[in-house]
Amino acid sequence: MSDTHYSDVLRRDPRAERIARNRLHPLHADISNAVSAGGQMAEVRGPSGLLRKNLHTRGFIGPNGIKRIDRLKGNANATNSRRGAINTQQAALLPLHQVAEAAFTLVVVPDMVGGRLTSHDKDVLGQAHQLARAIEADTDAKGAVMLVAFGVCKEENFDKAGVDRLLLLDSGEYQGYCPEQQMAALLQVEARFAPQYWLFPDSVHGGSDLGSRLAARLGIRPAVHAWQVNTDTTICRGAGGSTDITRATPRLLILSQECANPIDESRHEVLPVVLKSTPIVSLLLEDKGQVSVDPNAIPLAEAEFILSAGNGIKNWDQFHTAAVALGATEGASRVVVDDGYMPRFRQVGASGTWVTARVYLAVGISGAIQHMQGIGQCEKVITINTDAGCDMVKRADLSLIGDSEAVLLELLKLVGAFRQQSHQGQNNVKNSEKTGVNKDTNEEAENAA
Repeated sequence: MSDTHYSDVLRRDPRAERIARNRLHPLHADISNAVSAGGQMAEVRGPSGLLRKNLHTRGFIGPNGIKRIDRLKGNANATNSRRGAINTQQAALLPLHQVAEAAFTLVVVPDMVGGRLTSHDKDVLGQAHQLARAIEADTDAKGAVMLVAFGVCKEENFDKAGVDRLLLLDSGEYQGYCPEQQMAALLQVEARFAPQYWLFPDSVHGGSDLGSRLAARLGIRPAVHAWQVNTDTTICRGAGGSTDITRATPRLLILSQECANPIDESRHEVLPVVLKSTPIVSLLLEDKGQVSVDPNAIPLAEAEFILSAGNGIKNWDQFHTAAVALGATEGASRVVVDDGYMPRFRQVGASGTWVTARVYLAVGISGAIQHMQGIGQCEKVITINTDAGCDMVKRADLSLIGDSEAVLLELLKLVGAFRQQSHQGQNNVKNSEKTGVNKDTNEEAENAA
């Protein structure tokens, strides 16, 4: 596009510019390759003299070879959880991967949001197996991928996610936010297994924080925002994702989403691992639990659980009651907003608010294209509809075909029964504690007598 003259001043080359703009010109590829090593020019000067950016140079090649453009600058709260998912019948036919005696171990510490593996966690497990296979090819020794999970665990598919060994720490001292207690357990794992690699998800759910704490304790400079990793080099995103940084692969990796494909071609035995002792440390931070917040005070773009109404809703009092009972943020389709049943800021879709909820419950919504675009980043979509062939049913992970009023009525009954049972269980625990205290007091009185 430019030529260097005797004065060493870069000047425009109109002929090269015309060739660069004309993809049918026989010299188009040569001019492009001469200007950019990637084969495409980042900027082209138009006929008006203005520089125009070539959008084909944006993005990066993902692990599956597909070019991706991160328009959210790494701030996506959720991804489509159906990526890499397999059904139960397919999983039963997958070969079983077993490691009787592991020569080395790779440890993955997932986020486990809500007690289940997220799509980000499964990507990290896939990356761990890629590193394990590379080490096995060099050393002819079998390795195992260990997963360390803290707190309440509701995951039932560790075998399909690629877990060879499972260390589950779900006792009371690991409930809630307890980084000091978690760090003590990870240091025990380090002393006992000496992992070849530590892998954490780079997320706001605690993975990057815990990984940074462990790196400081072990004296390791971690690789953060890593998205392409092998045993020799690691490529990390820098400057807000606009540049790539290549460095030697350290022992501790904090990985971005889509760093690798999740495991979907094998089942794993998930052998339990038990630590001999878990020391109780003095906590510098005390978890006071979650703060009670009105769900409708949460903006739609930040809500994790949304109950959205469509044209199929006729009993609006019941809908609002269901939202309160479920603790969900209310949303609506454009038709409902236009009819005046819901305010404009409750509208979900491309013409309203783009949402990234973990659970999106759509009631009586057929699924217009603008609405489907607005819920594209939701993890789980559940729909209640009378039309089994509508687009929302095709998109949903779980569909209930029936009258919305009848389904919501049964849902309210189930929620009430569940809460009553939970309340009775708490009362029984309190009564047993009081009985134990009274018994101890009587024994002390008898001993004193």
